[in-house]
Amino acid sequence: MARILIKNGRVWDGDKFFTSDILTRDGKIDAICENITEDAEFTFDASGKIVSPGLVDAHLHFRGISPSFGAFPEVSCMPFGVTAAVDAAATYGNRDVLSSLFLKNLVFVACRVENNHAYFTHTEKMLEEYGDFAVGVKLFFDTEGADVRDATALCEVVEFAEAHNLRVMVHSSNSPIPMPALLSHLRRGDIFTHAYHGGKNNSSEDNFECIFEAKSRGVIIDAGLAGHIHTDFEVFRKGIAAGALPDIISTDLTEWSSYKRGGRYGMTMCMNIARHLGMSEEEIFRAVTSSPAKVLKKEKEWGYLEVGRCADIAVFENSDEGFDLTDKAGNHIVSTDGYRCVLTIVDGEVAYRR
Repeated sequence: MARILIKNGRVWDGDKFFTSDILTRDGKIDAICENITEDAEFTFDASGKIVSPGLVDAHLHFRGISPSFGAFPEVSCMPFGVTAAVDAAATYGNRDVLSSLFLKNLVFVACRVENNHAYFTHTEKMLEEYGDFAVGVKLFFDTEGADVRDATALCEVVEFAEAHNLRVMVHSSNSPIPMPALLSHLRRGDIFTHAYHGGKNNSSEDNFECIFEAKSRGVIIDAGLAGHIHTDFEVFRKGIAAGALPDIISTDLTEWSSYKRGGRYGMTMCMNIARHLGMSEEEIFRAVTSSPAKVLKKEKEWGYLEVGRCADIAVFENSDEGFDLTDKAGNHIVSTDGYRCVLTIVDGEVAYRR
């Protein structure tokens, strides 16, 4: 593997920003300090740019793993600085598909809901198929697309997850129950995604008190932006202003997303939306690196830059990576600039270079 030297970057190491060079050797981070003079096969000048751990997308959908709407994982992730990602509705495929990817990965296994009840026969089969790639169960708890009428299926899924030492990810942009009641059923480490939707029973209805209470118990709040599909920009803006910040930012990327949502859709657009609506740079980078790594119990491998770790690195510039989006409620946001990935390195190898 070539030695890579990244010079003069504004480094985000997962905890803080500082100015430094980074040198990789044999797929690992060899040095993080100023004024590295050692020769390298590839030198990249990161002056004026942010050098970050490879981003972690905790919620998207892979072709061949999720249902028919899955996207090709590596071409949908690495041009946006994502080096680790989680399929959030594993229904097909097997662990060999995941093992073959250069992109680091995990899955939440899908759960079927019919007649207001959760059924686990196929879920159990998929959990066995994916083995230690599977970290949890995904529930589509939404009156638009699932036969859910009360908390029954949610309670059944949480009970199943508890018995199998798994966590739960809940999608709900039109909940059959009020948001405080929904969140009250989730445990420490469970994930609520699309937390800033504007549908029925949303988090703004009690001025985000349900979000604060859930976070105090260790429930993970995921922005789960999905472009403008499952996010109400005004709800998200109000949540940020109130201090009800997401723990993680994810894309919920599908084959329907890329290049169809008013800009190049990927993690950088989600970061740009969050910045436009009021999140700070530190809050944003934490939510796409160290925070999701900790949530997924991968903090020893993902989400940080540290000497001795695998060299998973992304470099971003502020450029003409804008967007023009209108959500379902008619909220229109537009920006002419934003974060753009210019270099992605996985295990010390260049995986993407703009």
